[in-house]
Parts: sequence; structure tokens; C-alpha cells
Amino acid sequence: MAIKPHLLHRNIITALICFFTITTTVFAQKNHTLNGTIKDVTTGETLIGASVKVSGTKQTATATNAYGFYSLNLPEGAYKIEISYVGYQSLVKQIEVNDNVKLDIDLLVSNELAEVIVSEVKRNNNVSNAQMGVEKLNVKDIQNVPVLFGERDILKTLQLLPGIKSAGEGNSGFYVRGGATDQNLILLDEAPVYNASHLLGFFSTFNSDAIKDVTVYKGGMPAQYGGRLSSVLDIKMNDGNKKKYTVEGGLGLISSRLKVEGPFKKDKSSFIISGRRTYADAFLALSPDSSIKNNTLYFYDLNAKANYKIDDKNVVYLSGYFGRDKLGLAKTFGFGWGNATATLRWNHLFSNRLFSNTSLIYSNYDYTIENLLSGNEFRVNSSIRDFNIKQDFQYALNNQHELKFGIDAIQHTIAPGKLTTTSLSINPLTIQNRKGYEVAAYVSDEYKVTDNINIVFGTRLSTFSLMGGGIFKTYDVNGKVTAEKNYASNEVVKTYINLEPRLSSSFLIDETKSIKTSYTRNTQNLHLMSNSTATSPTDLYIMNSNNTKPEIADQVALGYFNNFKNDVYEFSAEVYYKTMQNQIEYRNGTDLRGNANVEADLIYGKGRAYGLELFVKKKYGDFNGWIGYTLSKTERQFDQINRGNWFVARQDRTHDISVVGIYKVNKRWTLSSTFVYSTGNAVTFPAGKYVIDGQTVFYYGDRNANRVPDYHRLDFSATLDGKPNRKLKSSWNFSIYNVYNRQNPFAINFRDNPDNKAQTQAVRTTLFGIIPSVTWNFKF
Repeated sequence: MAIKPHLLHRNIITALICFFTITTTVFAQKNHTLNGTIKDVTTGETLIGASVKVSGTKQTATATNAYGFYSLNLPEGAYKIEISYVGYQSLVKQIEVNDNVKLDIDLLVSNELAEVIVSEVKRNNNVSNAQMGVEKLNVKDIQNVPVLFGERDILKTLQLLPGIKSAGEGNSGFYVRGGATDQNLILLDEAPVYNASHLLGFFSTFNSDAIKDVTVYKGGMPAQYGGRLSSVLDIKMNDGNKKKYTVEGGLGLISSRLKVEGPFKKDKSSFIISGRRTYADAFLALSPDSSIKNNTLYFYDLNAKANYKIDDKNVVYLSGYFGRDKLGLAKTFGFGWGNATATLRWNHLFSNRLFSNTSLIYSNYDYTIENLLSGNEFRVNSSIRDFNIKQDFQYALNNQHELKFGIDAIQHTIAPGKLTTTSLSINPLTIQNRKGYEVAAYVSDEYKVTDNINIVFGTRLSTFSLMGGGIFKTYDVNGKVTAEKNYASNEVVKTYINLEPRLSSSFLIDETKSIKTSYTRNTQNLHLMSNSTATSPTDLYIMNSNNTKPEIADQVALGYFNNFKNDVYEFSAEVYYKTMQNQIEYRNGTDLRGNANVEADLIYGKGRAYGLELFVKKKYGDFNGWIGYTLSKTERQFDQINRGNWFVARQDRTHDISVVGIYKVNKRWTLSSTFVYSTGNAVTFPAGKYVIDGQTVFYYGDRNANRVPDYHRLDFSATLDGKPNRKLKSSWNFSIYNVYNRQNPFAINFRDNPDNKAQTQAVRTTLFGIIPSVTWNFKF
């Protein structure tokens, strides 16, 4: 009998709701509920992860969720409630509990401490929290970290953390604990972003002016997340200032940005609109060279969000992102790509304990390539589009158990490629679209076992169904067709079902030390195909099929966490081991684009990754920063590659070091610097060569058996804030990228030595030398 995934998940969710309804009665007893929302007093923005604790206890504490909501269960009595959030003045409230109490809190920004970029919701949360492999990014301080061209960049800053490695010079792609770039789930207000880069990877799509919260999970991710093997990058946009209208922006050497926000109705609804655009094309137009002045090179992005508080139990949000890149060479070639996302959310409070979030989500990524030469005109389009509905519940069962459960359903549509032409010498081509449904149900429990033991455990049941219509083929290990069938539209071709258990735990040795463990299983049903050494906007996505199975990863991790000197200093050491099934590679010589039978050229194998991550950080004071070090190994094994032997993956780097320092000289000047070092990328060099018809053909050796030179770079930044107590607030940022002009290799190509063709020359290509930049930021 065929399994119907939608019926299976509906029954699971119905059973869960019934269970939680019954347990509400059992645990109600004489306890009352303290709940509310924590906000910024100046802007009205909700604060994610703020700590709410009953003074004098360890167990009776919680943190606000992604919408600033919290809930605690308390017996009747008088209590002292401590509310705190990094970068804000802590607050203590004396309350009397003899019935359910609603307590909304507004916190004031603190100017006493200079928090470092990576921060926690409370001073020792890194020690006490059961979740491991998770980092938060303080977006307000990103401007202090020097980056390429002076552009604030979330993804570039994340790459300075241990376990997160850059995909290459200037590239916004990243590798997490041995995973590939497509094995990272990137969410913007819950909408997946498939290509998070501008200008071929030199900038990320995320304008920091529009971002409120950034959380990255390197392992042990909660059960509500799924669909990728290696990590989750969860980005939340600002809601908009509910108190007053503000305008801020910045003027840089290659781009400018502007943000406008304010209330529709004070304390009830607000909006934010933030835009950014480069103007490299304006400089090109000034060139006297006609072959340059008619070229096109720019990107833009636009973030917009609005919210409306209907009443104390209902709030609705509407947010969207629109970004596009355009590259053109006069009247000969055009290339454009971009993302569009939209999220409609409804927060509803069923009771003082049960919080609900319902989301309707749209995401689209597409690219277009055009040949404009007369007589050979053609246009190639490709896209991936998602429609998604999510229902999430958060239930405060009691002060020992916080339950989360829900369901997530996504319709994926991939258009691999369509070639249209007006030329008689080129044949039009359309590769069949593919459609699939990804449905998952999850449940998890954050259980405070004792004062010293915390556990987060749960599971996620995920299904993927490949749908018709069209012709679907099955291939053998040699790429030969063994079966072929034509399926009607919306007919189920293949269904995969996977159970994904999750477990994280912490044992608190004392207030400053803890040991944590985690186990996570993840599955991935969408796969990025690329045969280049760097990510490209034209990389091809495929979904599960008769041939391509879901990728599965099992990761175990163990960590030691220790804070020093009243939590000013933090140290952590984490080790991990990850195995990966159904990994995908291509046969040598495969052309992925315009290939209607790309699966015939794919091969399947397995992978493993393991490593040690060390992290030392000073969190508070005028001087702060961190040192991160990763020692790791990432390998793959395919029967058809390297004679079936294990080989290092292209993202393998034995050593990776990052040093970040931020020094607040006085009230106006802030200095910062970063140093990065990593082992050179794994590549394949020629093992020999031969000549055919006077042309040299290189013979390449074992896959990824060689290394490019090691990568290292020093950056510097200085920020001058304007004079205080002025209506127009401004600052100047001066930065130098690659201070000592290191010629780091972007690519290495091989050719015959012009003076002696029997010899082979290696030619290094370098993208960036030393690059100074200056940016003026303003706000009024």
C-alpha cells in the first residue's frame, strides 16, 4: 500500500495537538503564567533571545522567541524578575502573582559596554545553554570589522568564526564543518535564499541596515530546521521603528544605501524600506573607450517590511526582498541573476502558554544569459521557485519543559534551462521542468532536568515526493538508461521518507564551566551541481529522483565551555565527526549546462568530516575580539574516482585561523583589525601532457591531490563617529583590505613555457591586492 505523506503528517500533528491539550490540564495545578513581549524602548523592535529569570533560581528562566515573546509558569507568590539582553540595560521588576500576569518590558540601550560582534543573550549563556554549535551576530557592530571595499557584510563576518570557512577570495559562499556551499540553509524572514551573493560572490545579498538578528547553527540544529546537511543561517529583518520616523544610509566608493522607517500608527504598526545600489556602471560611462563605456556592471537590492498589531493576541507581518545583478559587455553579451522573496506571517496567542506562528512564503531565484551578436542571438533562462506554508507552535508546558512542534510543506519547481533564439543556426532547447513536494513534521522539547543538566531533544519526519509530468529515466552506474517512463502531471514518481532525530545536552560543572554533547541527523533533497572551483550564479540545482537519493548526514559533537573573570572572557573547544551518505559528484568532462540528461553524468558516493574548533573571546570592555582556530579534515569516496580511494574534498583546509580585534579609543574613534590564515585549497594539477595536432593537452592526476599556496591577509579599519548630541548623526569609516598586499591565488592555470615547450608553467591569477576604501554613514 502506498504511503500518502500528507495524510501521515496530518495524523501526526492532530495527535500532537491532542497530547498537548491533555497535558495542559494535567500540569495546570495552581500555577499561574507570566508572559509578555520584550522590546527596545527607543524603536519598539522586539528583542530575540532576551533573558527572563526569577531572581535567586537557576531553573526558573526562559528566553524570548523570534518574535520577542516569553512565557513562565509560577506558583502564587511575590517574585523579583530579572530581564536582560546584551547591549541593553538590565531591568528588575517586583511582581505579585495571584493570577495570570502579562508583563511587557521595554529595555534601554546601554552605552557602558562595547560588545563584541559575536554575543549571547546573557553573560554565561554560552555555558548554560544546552544548544551547541550556535553563534549569534550582533549586527549593530558589523561596521567595526574591516571588509572588502568597506561594505558591511554579514556573510564575510561569519567566515571569521571557527568551523565556518570562506569558499574563496572575495566569495560570500561558505563551508561549514566539511559541507559544501549548497548544504547551508540560508533563511531571510523564513524564506530560503538560494544564491546569497552579488557581483559573482564579492558581496552578500544581505544589507546589514535591514537586519535585526543573525543566528548560525553549525551542528545540533533544532528540529524546526531541515532541508540541508551542514548548517542553518537564520536571518531576521528589522520590523521598523514604532516610535518615530528615521532616515539613515551611507555613501561608499562603489555603492550607496538608504533606509527609511517609522510608524504607520505609533506603538501599533510600522514599516521599513532599505535599498542599496552600486554605481560601477556610472564610472564605466565616463570612459573615453567605447568598448568600456557601454558595458554594464551593477547590483541593487531592496528590503521592505511592515507589521500591524491587531490586538494583544494577534500580530501580522509582511516582508520581502528583491535583488538583482546585471553584467553586460556592450552589445555582445548580457548576464543577469537575482532573488525575490516574500513572507506573510501571523502571530497568534492561543493562551498564555501556547504561541502560534503561521507563515506563507515565496522564494524565487533565476538567471538569464544573452548572446547579442547579430546572427547568433540567443537567450538562456533558468530558475528555482518555492511556495511554502509553515505552522509552528511553542508551548510552555511548565518551567522544566518548553515544547515546539509544527509542520512545513514546500512546493519546489526547478526550470533547468530554456534556450530561445531568433538565429537559424541555433536550435532552441527546453529542458523539462521538475516539481517536488517536501513535507515535514517536527516536535522538540527543551527539558531542564536539574539545575545542572539541560537537554533539547526531538525529531523531524521529512518526506519528499517527485512529481510528473514528463519523461523520467533510470540510469545504471555507467550512465546507461535502464528504464524510461512518461508520467502525467502531478503523478507521483518517487517518494522518500526519512526520520531525523536531534539531541543536544549540557552538564553544568559550575556557573562558569560546562560540557555539551549533540547528535544530529539531517537530510537534503535539493542538490547544487557545479564543476567550477568557485560558486557561480549559473550553478544548477536538481532534486531527488529515481537516481538521486536524499543526502543524509549524521553528526556527533562534544564540547567544553569555560568563562573567566565574571564572564568577560570565554573559551570553548568543540570536536565533531560527521558522516555523509549519497554525496554527488560529476564524471570527468561533464558539461552541466544545457544538458537534458545531466543525471547520466552524475556519480554517487559518501563523505566524512571531522575536526577540532578552538575559540577564545573577550566580550566586554574598550578592547575586545576573538581568536578562532579550526583543525579539520574533509574527505569523499566514490568508486569511479581515484580508483575508489578516499580523497580530500575541495573544501578541505587543514588549518584555519582568524584573529579579530576591536579597540574603542574614545567616544568617537574605534579601531579594528582582522588577520586570517588558511591552508591552500585542494586542487588537481596536471600529472603529464601530450601533443595532438600541435596542441598541448594536459593529463590530470588524482582528484584534489594538490594544494594552492596558503592564504593569509591582514585588514584594518578606523571609524570616526560624529560629534554627539546632534540631530544628524554621522560617521566616517576608513578601511584597508589586504594591508601588506599579499598576492593570494584565486586560480592557477597551466601552459607551455614559451621559451621551452617541454616545460610547463603555472600561472597564478590574483583578484585583489591592497584596497583602501572610505564610507560616510548618516542617520537623522
